Amino acid sequence: MRHTKVKDLLNSTTTLQEINAKGWVRTFRNNQFIALNDGSTINNIQCVVDFENTPEEILKRITTSAAVSVTGDLVESKGAGQKYEIQVKKIEILGDSDAEKFPIQPKKHSLEFLRENAHLRVRTNAFGAIMRVRSVLSFAVHQYFQEKGFVYVNTPIITGTDAEGAGEMFKVTTLPAENAPKNEEGNVDFKQDFFGKETCLTVSGQLVAETYAMALGQVYTFGPTFRAENSNTSRHLAEFWMIEPEVAFNDLTDNMDLAEDFIKYVVKYAVDHCGDDLKFLEGRLTDEEKSKPQAERSEMPLLEKLGFVIENNFKRVSYTEAIDILRDSTPNKKKKFSYIINEWGADLQSEHERYLVEKHFKCPVILFDYPANIKAFYMRLNEDGKTVRAMDILFPGIGEIVGGSQREERFDVLVEKMKALGIDEEELWWYLDTRRFGSAVHSGFGLGFERLVLFVTGMTNIRDVIPFPRTPMNAEF
Repeated sequence: MRHTKVKDLLNSTTTLQEINAKGWVRTFRNNQFIALNDGSTINNIQCVVDFENTPEEILKRITTSAAVSVTGDLVESKGAGQKYEIQVKKIEILGDSDAEKFPIQPKKHSLEFLRENAHLRVRTNAFGAIMRVRSVLSFAVHQYFQEKGFVYVNTPIITGTDAEGAGEMFKVTTLPAENAPKNEEGNVDFKQDFFGKETCLTVSGQLVAETYAMALGQVYTFGPTFRAENSNTSRHLAEFWMIEPEVAFNDLTDNMDLAEDFIKYVVKYAVDHCGDDLKFLEGRLTDEEKSKPQAERSEMPLLEKLGFVIENNFKRVSYTEAIDILRDSTPNKKKKFSYIINEWGADLQSEHERYLVEKHFKCPVILFDYPANIKAFYMRLNEDGKTVRAMDILFPGIGEIVGGSQREERFDVLVEKMKALGIDEEELWWYLDTRRFGSAVHSGFGLGFERLVLFVTGMTNIRDVIPFPRTPMNAEF
């Protein structure tokens, strides 16, 4: 018999006869009541077992996390909390579970403990909800760009280019770790490597996406990226997913408009399609914050905060204005910031970004026109010669969630910037070709998908919004 998803049974508009459901046992009470969940919804369906006519050996095998198949009738529930339940006529054990040894017991576990059992944590309500929200957000990303006529481009994971210029990249090589071949200068001879040159895992698909935007008009990438940055914080991962649109003929204002519209769309899509999961996560967040000092608690419940982002315009502020605000702020004057703002040109830290969003403006903020010397080489130089047409979007609880810019479309200016930074023109000859042959104003941005999921779910650690987090000294699973 074909089984029906628990979500569909709970949403049924009528009672049903002879249905089959399959899933995992969350709890088994009084040798009679099974709370069954199959992952389709955060809600369990109650299955009432006829324990008098069910063999004892079967009842003993109905344990927490066991996989079972139940056949029976969907009837109106006699208990409170759900409309329907299953009156079980037949139960089959699909997979036994040693309940005493199962790490995820029906009680509250710390997030640290669940990270140590990342292969099983998705069986909890919280992580089931998070991963369903993540899936819906992922679909919304593609739907938004497809509806807008963007072309989805799969950019390489293996690259010979450091797009960000930070040098924090994972090398890809088939050469032996010991006794690697050397060239005449005594350095590793990458000409003998698989690709005939030094290659790494990509930190961004942007530069390649730009080449496609110069032919297809508007494109986007959505794929894994990698940073070998030794940052063991709640906001950093070594492997994460990046959304990167690039649009020909868009200037910085167009870019800010696109990013804001995109974020509002995907957040609203999650709110519209993940109601039960987000209500659960909101309750979880509220309970968690009861133990925090009043000053550290969120000013809005999760769903209200998401609604606030959807319904209100993001505040647009120049870097120069932001520096003035930060310099004159109370935490800066009282030296409460870890990084004191003294002068224009400072590279803003997370504490500064969150102050602007959470304390000063109390809404998402788009900062633009940053100093050229703290931004990447490909960003368009402004007429003042000292700032670039960069933009960052800052969110409460997250800090930077989007980084982007109008790209430098002028060949001679781009070459001069590369020379000043010591970037080899020969390595990026193909990128410069896009400025030689039909260059035009164009812009784009990158959005770290996990930071978006972090914001929408209300979680506080980025390790908890990706199935198997990759962080320094951690690749267990």
